[in-house]
Amino acid sequence: MKKIAISVCLVFALLGTTGVCAQQTETGSMTNEARVPLTEQALAHNLAGDVALAGRLRTPVPAGTPDAPARDVLLVIENRSTVFYTFVSGWVTFYDAGGVRCGTGLWKAEALAPGESAEVDAPGLRLICTPASWRITASTLLTRTGDTAKPTAPQQNAPSGNPPAPAPTPANPKPATPPLAININGTSLPLQLGNPVEITIGKENIRIVVSAMP
Repeated sequence: MKKIAISVCLVFALLGTTGVCAQQTETGSMTNEARVPLTEQALAHNLAGDVALAGRLRTPVPAGTPDAPARDVLLVIENRSTVFYTFVSGWVTFYDAGGVRCGTGLWKAEALAPGESAEVDAPGLRLICTPASWRITASTLLTRTGDTAKPTAPQQNAPSGNPPAPAPTPANPKPATPPLAININGTSLPLQLGNPVEITIGKENIRIVVSAMP
């Protein structure tokens, strides 16, 4: 079985530090998600700056106050990419007429095919205003292994009349790496070797890469 190397920053997150686990399939800088009116679609980007998800409100967002916050909201998340996401999660944030943030909730969805939409809620939402705009942010974009694997090299055609020789079998094949997952505050998120993981602790973004030991 392969040994897995994980940055010590991950240990700090698991020892009680609240953070957001983000696995992105591409590298680059995160694009700032724009705020839009409640009647418009909000877009979330991947690390390369490409549109990955789109969101729209399923139900009218109720108004809340600090003394009586609103907590129920439904939204529809659509996969705008060309890959199959096995797990996606992120934040939905609302702002008042002055642009002040007044409510944030975490959403998640599984098995989202390209062009497919899923209805989700936002547990933990505490809306204390009458919102005028909103946005969504993708913190986790986990793809299938086949979507990120390198293409197999084309095989050369064998001479006429001679069947192609079978590929040699390794003398000591290495066992497959078992499925990996990270558990943060009771929430288990899947991991993939070679794909970066980002954990936000306070205002600092910590980047972790899970890889196999040689």
